[in-house]
Amino acid sequence: MPAAPARPTRPHRPLGLRPWRPVAALAALGLLAACTGGGTDGATPDPTPSAVTLRSAVTLPDAPTTVVPDGTAAGTALAVSAALFAEAPVAVLVADEAPEVVAPAATAAVALGSPVLVAGAGVADELDRLGTTDVVLVDDDADGRAALLADLPDGLRTYGVDAADPALADLGLAVGEEQEVDDGGLVAAVAALTGPEPALLRAAARSDGATAPTASPSGTPGAGSADASSSPGQDDVLGLPTTTVEPPTAADAAALLVDTHAAPAGTAVAAATARAAGLPVVDVPGADPRATSATVQALTGVDTVVAVGSSFGDAARLGPRVASASTGVELPGGGQLVFPDPASAPGVDGKRYVALYGTPGTAALGVLGEQDVPATIARAEQTAAPYRSLTSDTVVPALEVIATIASAAPEADGSYSRARSIDELRPIVEAAQAAGQAVVIDLQPGRTDFLTQAQQYAELLAYPHVGLALDPEWRLAPDQVHLRQIGSVGIDEVNATADWLATFTRDRQLPQKMFLLHQFSLRMITDRERLHTGHDELAMIIHADGQGSQPAKADTWATLRQGAPDVRWGWKNFYDEDTPMLDPAQTYAVQPVPDLVTYQ
Repeated sequence: MPAAPARPTRPHRPLGLRPWRPVAALAALGLLAACTGGGTDGATPDPTPSAVTLRSAVTLPDAPTTVVPDGTAAGTALAVSAALFAEAPVAVLVADEAPEVVAPAATAAVALGSPVLVAGAGVADELDRLGTTDVVLVDDDADGRAALLADLPDGLRTYGVDAADPALADLGLAVGEEQEVDDGGLVAAVAALTGPEPALLRAAARSDGATAPTASPSGTPGAGSADASSSPGQDDVLGLPTTTVEPPTAADAAALLVDTHAAPAGTAVAAATARAAGLPVVDVPGADPRATSATVQALTGVDTVVAVGSSFGDAARLGPRVASASTGVELPGGGQLVFPDPASAPGVDGKRYVALYGTPGTAALGVLGEQDVPATIARAEQTAAPYRSLTSDTVVPALEVIATIASAAPEADGSYSRARSIDELRPIVEAAQAAGQAVVIDLQPGRTDFLTQAQQYAELLAYPHVGLALDPEWRLAPDQVHLRQIGSVGIDEVNATADWLATFTRDRQLPQKMFLLHQFSLRMITDRERLHTGHDELAMIIHADGQGSQPAKADTWATLRQGAPDVRWGWKNFYDEDTPMLDPAQTYAVQPVPDLVTYQ
């Protein structure tokens, strides 16, 4: 992973910063200022006050990946504030995460460059850590604002905002057009807020048909509407003479991740704090940033994230996923997952694959070698096309390329396996990449082992769209010969190869790779139930290679699935050996529907 940028340092006060467009006093925002440390009525202002600029200081966690686990809205708000702000002269405080309160609070926070906190234990300590002197209280009820005020420590200036009728633009805050949002769209609306004039967010009518209540002006400290004649000037932020606000400088290459499908408590509040700090908010469907093209593009170049919700897993799980997404490299069909799961969240599209099998330049080993490389690419697309009308998933053309070929006689190394050179295979690998097609390198190792041969093709496996297939039929014991015996492999060798490929993929921040196991009898993979399927970097497939009559193939399919580990499934159609070969509709009538269909 690239080195993280230098963290912003905490500035000293007072802040001698360049002036930014003034934000009118929140006391002129339908807000009535009150000092909890004592009243200011009758005080004589300094006739020549010094200009002051209020500016928060943004920071980032030391670790590149921080996960805020599920909890309360108050706890989430505190954690995100602590992660993103080193200093904040102003903070925004709400009683809870009700949309009618959070919507205008988010607008105020982004306009001020201030974090949003939710009332509860720890708020006073966080305000002290931030060096906060002024607190904006947002609620749709005067009594609610009074309760917020009562819980604050003495010595803070406070300002009440009527969330039911904020009228922020009329009263001086630099805001854009009013935007009505419903509960389901609140996080997205907050994520879209941009200073210096963020949209004024207002909650839509509630599902029961009611609208948010309108609070009457009250004499309660921190509540009510200011008299326009007493409103401070455009350079008197928070009612303080010659005081302006400048937005904080956002840290580069950082983002807040949310999962609106899981929607843990505090998500919208966390999004508001992130936007106030200048960080983008990225909604990650299914909590895997590799799952969609949109999330990969949004995280390209990002090296530090704060993720809200336990659905993201721990930092050890999320970190490598973000590192991969940050490269911006995508697999054929989009995103960085071989088989994204549509059931994980709305917005995630599934994938299926249709492949040609063989080796370039050799027609006898499969249809892939019956034509030159450009014609093979075209044929792969033509073969996949009829499947697209049969599924809502994205159908990706693919090539399974035999890299090591079982030989009748021993090779120079005694392996009974003839290896094709990387230079021989590179043209078809790169042509497939240019055409948006997936590639799987197939190994027929003879008397050597799968791991040794896989490592010999590391240069090709370094391509993001290239996966690996193991063909145990051609894995011989020391006394076996091809076509006299059917080969087999022990699960430890399979797992060792998978371990190596997973580490190889993670270390290079590559997208997920297809890891395919050919099988047509149970004895071909001994102890198959111990297959290690937990590699986040690999999508495992068992490919049923049976040929002949359709009843026989169906029996093989059913037998292989009995007691199988949790994997995806592949089906092979043989042009010459199947009687008859299934057409695309018949192939997708197989249950479960094959994730990969290969033609040989």
